[in-house]
Amino acid sequence: MIDTHCHLDHEAFATDREAVLQRSQSVGVNEWVIPAITLPRFAAMQALASPHVHLAFGLHPLYYADHPDDALNQLAHWLNHSRPLAIGEIGLDGMAPRASQQQQMYWFSGQLAMAHALALPVLLHVRKCHEEVLACLQNSRFSGGGIVHAFSGSLQQAQRYRQLGFCLGIGGVVTRPQARRLHAVVQSVADDALVLESDAPDLPPSACVGQRNEPAFISWVVQALAELRQTTESHIATMTTNNARKVLRLPK
Repeated sequence: MIDTHCHLDHEAFATDREAVLQRSQSVGVNEWVIPAITLPRFAAMQALASPHVHLAFGLHPLYYADHPDDALNQLAHWLNHSRPLAIGEIGLDGMAPRASQQQQMYWFSGQLAMAHALALPVLLHVRKCHEEVLACLQNSRFSGGGIVHAFSGSLQQAQRYRQLGFCLGIGGVVTRPQARRLHAVVQSVADDALVLESDAPDLPPSACVGQRNEPAFISWVVQALAELRQTTESHIATMTTNNARKVLRLPK
């Protein structure tokens, strides 16, 4: 299986990163995608890259105030010299101060243009602004696809993302009994719509609330998806792995 969104470069894993990866492998999660947040973390991320640890470089919308004026130029340098798997995580965050919306849109639009020019998929951060993100994708005619990280929208929005070539990232939130709208989405979409993610060290499954999240906890997500879709965990594992490989252009 592939964890399509985990922050293994985070300081939360500084002392036991190898043990975390071993636990992940023990439950069948043996590839990982690390999305960037800010420019200073790119160098440390590079040290983690391997045939099974894939990188995505991007400017996170919540950290808009930390991005220097020339951040897009710096990002372009990294993209051209390191050729990451994707650009991310990028997008818009409706929970940020309203005054940041123009800045967020500036970073998002610029990074979409880069992804288009380099034919790279994107890892989207979208919180309480799916309509705005969908409009930006459509207006920019972005066709590179990617993953909507921690998808939280409606079934209709899920279908519109699918039409634009995106998969839906499903993590620990799906294990929560109160996540009824998300449950309805994962029960309704086609097999090729879903990929797995942990978002470690954040958003642990309900059985692990209060703990540091890690990729091994994806086993809880697989179990929840199998129950919701009335299928086997083996089918979920195979299906989501194939989807991740296709949308991120990973070799089999």
